Parts: sequence; structure tokens; C-alpha cells
Amino acid sequence: MLSSSNQSGTVLGGMMGLGRGRPAVLLAILLTAVLSMARNAPAQVANAGDEGGVTLTAGATASGYQVQYGEQKLLGVAGVVDLDTRRRFGLEAEGRWLMFHESNQLHATTYLGGPRYHFSHDRFQYYVKGLVGLGQFNFPYNYAQGNYLVIAPGGGVDFRWKHRISLRLADVEYQIWPQFTYNGSSYETMSSYGVSAGVLYHIF
Repeated sequence: MLSSSNQSGTVLGGMMGLGRGRPAVLLAILLTAVLSMARNAPAQVANAGDEGGVTLTAGATASGYQVQYGEQKLLGVAGVVDLDTRRRFGLEAEGRWLMFHESNQLHATTYLGGPRYHFSHDRFQYYVKGLVGLGQFNFPYNYAQGNYLVIAPGGGVDFRWKHRISLRLADVEYQIWPQFTYNGSSYETMSSYGVSAGVLYHIF
């Protein structure tokens, strides 16, 4: 059951033990894990033939999404951190807040993380990713709020503009909310999809 707007519901409940206030903690844990790997990786000895090393990039994007529930079109912002090895594999953590252009107080927030695969050609970097995490959904007119599992495959392309600055030309993501609540009690799959663009800074 979903709760009213002054008592947020938790659909994940016993599955993940996530309540109000926990998403920020979850994102902090994801970012801490990424940064810990970044600190430890350079100290490792690279195997022969292995380029070795990692790169850490952080940035912000603007997003436009189509949400299946109510066929809503929402705008928002996102923060993203990418930790990539030079052997094309890496990790991504992102938080996205879709809370603009709403017509009836409907908005959605996601905190996701997972692996990514990338390759470069000239000044372009192409990537695919598979993320999973927490989605928070605020139903129309603040009727209720719920926390849900979200699975999000996607991909995109970056352009290396300057030594430490890249432009995220397009990041496309398809979000699957497999246990979404309709009519207050029935569970069905809900989807959303969108594109983001922004600026990234190469920390190292």
C-alpha cells in the first residue's frame, strides 16, 4: 500500500530496507565505493600488456524524460560520476531529479549505479551501461509517494572538448520500474525513458 504525502510509502520495504532519507545515504555509499576503487587502483601493479590506470570523471546534465504513468513529460537535472579503467570497463553512479515541467505535482527521482563499457575514437567516447538502484515516485497532487526498484540500461557519447572537460552530447536511458504500484495496490511494470546532455570534468 502507498501512504499519503505526509507519510511516504516504501514498496521496496523488506527487500532493500530503504526508507525516507535513505536515498542520499545510498548515493553516498555508491560514490564512496567508486572513490575508494579510484584510490586503490593506481597502487596496483599492471600486468604485462595491460595499459593500467583509471580515470575519474564527474559532471552534471540536464534531462528530458517521458514517464509512462500519466504519459508525463518531465525535465530535470542529474549528477554523474564515472570511474573507468583504460581497458574499457568501468562503473557509473548517478542521481537524477525529474521535477520540472510538471503539471500536477508528479515527479520522480532515481539513484542508480552499475557497470559500463566504453571505447574511444578520436575525441569521441561511446559507452553502454547497465544501472540498478532506487526510484522515488511522487504521485499526482501529492496523493502518495513510493520507493521502487529501478533497472536502467542505456548508453551515450561524450566529446573531449578540452584536456579536462568533456561534453556529454547524449545519454539515453530506458528505466524499468518492475514493481510499480497502480491503483494503490496492484503491481505492474512501469517504464520511463529519456535523454540527457551536459558537461563532465576529468578529475584524473
